[in-house]
Amino acid sequence: MQKQEEGNVAEKADKIDVSTLAQYIDKYSEMLIDFAISFVIALIVLRITLWVANAIVRFLDRAMERREVEVTLKKFLLDIISAVLKVICIIIFASMVGIETTSLIALLGAAGLAVGLALQGSLANFAGGILILMYRPFRAGDFIDAQGQSGTVEEIQIFNTVLKTPDNKRVFIPNGLLSNGSLVNYSSEDTRRVDFVVSISYDDSISEAKKVINDLLDKDDRLLAEPDRMVVVGAHGASSVDLFVRVWVNSGDYWDVYFEFMENIKQAFDDNGLSIPYPQQDVHIHQVAK
Repeated sequence: MQKQEEGNVAEKADKIDVSTLAQYIDKYSEMLIDFAISFVIALIVLRITLWVANAIVRFLDRAMERREVEVTLKKFLLDIISAVLKVICIIIFASMVGIETTSLIALLGAAGLAVGLALQGSLANFAGGILILMYRPFRAGDFIDAQGQSGTVEEIQIFNTVLKTPDNKRVFIPNGLLSNGSLVNYSSEDTRRVDFVVSISYDDSISEAKKVINDLLDKDDRLLAEPDRMVVVGAHGASSVDLFVRVWVNSGDYWDVYFEFMENIKQAFDDNGLSIPYPQQDVHIHQVAK
């Protein structure tokens, strides 16, 4: 009798275990199916969002190409935009499969803030590089004067601009300084004015000096007819009369015209009996009678 009761209890326990196991199987099967469905839908959405992100990047690429955006800037901006869009796609995917994204976003924000504080100088140079590439105050090949340095722009990098000086040195200037400081671009215009100061003695004829200068200028075909040249008396110096000579040339002829004129004017003055005075003092001695 006792054995029969024990058998009945064991049979009931087996039935309970099987029933409970079946319930668990049903429950987790439904959860697994729901997760699988959500995962498949999330994958489809991820595929679609990635396609949309790539389409946006391609559209921006064509738009920047039409606007002739600098190649370096275009590539960098497209890489940044592509990375941001892909991160957004991954966050959407993670949210759809049930992963908590609030903490992840907060962590990414805190990490970005920490990196930004640690790289303040580099970020300023980066922002300066973006501004230079966008607004183009100068381009590769231009001759500029900035931050106490003069040279031809070899390369505009994201953080620095590389100059080659006339004596063949390479100078790296941070873009943050270039974007916030004054800058002179000698190559931005097609024409430039060449200024000379020619000094003559007070004993020389001003009209004769002007004639010699104009005759010399007439022989130079590189001078532009417009704007018209100027030869005027600019100052009365301590030992000379200073004539200001201003002519216009193509930018590429600037230094050749300058150096040749400075050499030829001395020869022309010598040939016509005109002198270029140098600083001098007259000393008068008075004898005092005793």
